Amino acid sequence: MPSGENGLVQFEAGQTKVSMAALTDSGDHINFTSGAAAWSKRSGYAPEVFADGVATGLRVGVDNSAVNNIVDVTAGTCYLAGVLTSVNAGEATCVRGGDGDHDYIINSIVITSAGAIDVLTGTGHASAHNEVRNSAGGPPLITVGSIEIAQVRFTSDSAGVVLASEIFDAVGTHREKYDYPHLNINYLPGKDGSPAAGSVTADFAIPLDHVGPTAKPIYAEYYTPVFANSQDTENFVPPEESHSVSSKPVYGKALGSTSSSVSQGSFTFYGSDNVTDTLIALKNEILIYKFFPDENKAPYLLCQGKLGISRTFPAGDNMAAACTISALNAAVEVSG
Repeated sequence: MPSGENGLVQFEAGQTKVSMAALTDSGDHINFTSGAAAWSKRSGYAPEVFADGVATGLRVGVDNSAVNNIVDVTAGTCYLAGVLTSVNAGEATCVRGGDGDHDYIINSIVITSAGAIDVLTGTGHASAHNEVRNSAGGPPLITVGSIEIAQVRFTSDSAGVVLASEIFDAVGTHREKYDYPHLNINYLPGKDGSPAAGSVTADFAIPLDHVGPTAKPIYAEYYTPVFANSQDTENFVPPEESHSVSSKPVYGKALGSTSSSVSQGSFTFYGSDNVTDTLIALKNEILIYKFFPDENKAPYLLCQGKLGISRTFPAGDNMAAACTISALNAAVEVSG
């Protein structure tokens, strides 16, 4: 039977910065990937992820001067291409249908990629609005790089003051926010490689409201780990998922249930002085680890967790540090 004598532990000793860039829509409009093998979660190196959308303010309301077809927009901030952008208050001029056959028309109030207030106008319909982008009576597709902050829906081609009842700003339907839907960060690959490492998963599919049609873009700035070998180590135990069974007695039988938890990983490290060693200096940090059962072969285990240490300084033996890996997720197998 093979032994672990050729095993190798690697730990995250440094990080490489990847500047803010758009993630790639995997096609389901839920998972957006970077192509990185892993994202660091160490303090000061965790990723920053922002979808294009409103952060504060930018409310659309009736024009205080009661000018026909005009709406007012308050000042505010929004994320555009991952950058928090300030927008001054201003006005937007909406367009009505050109004749009685196109009275039902939707104007989208947007912030452009340059941080300016603008209006995009859909195609009119004779009798009704609908929610289908780029259709007669529906809202227009939003220019890629712009964000929608509200819609103004007209039912008449006669010029007039915009009414409050004609302004719609429900988040997710008429208004894009940077934090909606919620984005879950995947630092490492999931079981069987899904979700991908270095990616984000939205709580639900992001609507294809932009030209293409495409989902609004999601941007991320992150750090990838730089690994170092930990030569003098032994007894690596990966964080694993464990299961337990419990039962509750009821009349005539028992009701069973199961629960799962992640056990703490561990290994033993023998340093030069247990004080100035690189690994020891990283105690209490969240790090990524690789463990190769055989350093001459490709497969390895990958995990991420907070490094804990318990040092011993025996008089007649090697100084050692019992290291623990407190992980939120079990180690994953990588074929290499």
